[in-house]
Amino acid sequence: MMSRTRLEAATVGIFLVATVGLGAGQNATSGTRSSVSRSGVPRTSWGAPDLQGVWSTATVTPFERPKEFADKETLTEHEAAEYAKHVTDARNVDLRRQVGQNSDVTSAYNDAWYDRGTRVIPTRRTSLVIDPPDGRIPPLTPEGQARAARAIPQSGIQEFRIVDSWLDRGIWERCITRGVPDVMLPTAYNNNYRIVQTKGTVAILAEMIHDVRVIPLDNRPHLPSNLRQWMGDSRGRWEGDTLVVDTTNFTNKTVFRGASENLHLTERFTRLDKNTLQYRVTVDDPTTFTRPWTIELPAVRMDAEIYEYACHEGNYAMRNLLSASRAAERQAAEKKKNTPR
Repeated sequence: MMSRTRLEAATVGIFLVATVGLGAGQNATSGTRSSVSRSGVPRTSWGAPDLQGVWSTATVTPFERPKEFADKETLTEHEAAEYAKHVTDARNVDLRRQVGQNSDVTSAYNDAWYDRGTRVIPTRRTSLVIDPPDGRIPPLTPEGQARAARAIPQSGIQEFRIVDSWLDRGIWERCITRGVPDVMLPTAYNNNYRIVQTKGTVAILAEMIHDVRVIPLDNRPHLPSNLRQWMGDSRGRWEGDTLVVDTTNFTNKTVFRGASENLHLTERFTRLDKNTLQYRVTVDDPTTFTRPWTIELPAVRMDAEIYEYACHEGNYAMRNLLSASRAAERQAAEKKKNTPR
């Protein structure tokens, strides 16, 4: 739906480093030198685990546990290989089965255009959701169910429906933001992000929709509860070798899996080795979910750059959706006019 202009993000990188340096009140180049601890985990010049670099979360492991693996927490090596092959093969098979004009547009991708990866995560877990133990999102509360029933879908291919304006489509489609923690989780493509850090700040630039998170580590308090932000208000701290990020103060517009502005996230970033960064997030919103739940996945180090995601420049879908809605209205009015009474 949206084009991805492949221009090296040198200017983005300069902006990001400058932002981190200003946020920390330090020289932005202070984190360029690193060492390696006895455990094999790279460290910055000031001794913190070095989370910097370009990382990818692409994987074929499903977000929630599929029904066929209902009682199976992990796969054998053979099962994992078979499942990965089945998923990647199905992408192209499903496309070839599509017929009709609408399918030509809504399913006009095959595996060459996606970047979901071709392997399950190294633990071979059957879902990215690790708690509850069944690998499924907990049931919604009655309030959460009512909110979900009237919510605007935030992302993904939606069936065509007549809309009055762009406000009737999700903020992801409108190139505003994917929100947190969605910005950290794998999707169809652009599953890449860059981390830059200094002693007082960590910044995360996501390739998809160009979201940037600037996370202070200086023990400052959260914003007052009446100040709300698209991506919430994040505060970080080190617990041993793990960066823990506490995020609150969401708006009611960035809806993660039906959550409300009461969403509270606890994220954990742990550098396991030279090429692996483990990401874990616990989702807590008692007004939406019947219990807290946790997602975990590894990010793999990439020897690559982040590219510009020219979302607004290539977002022809929004214009086409609106023009199609007006055309459908005209067609319906014409049909009504010509229908005998």
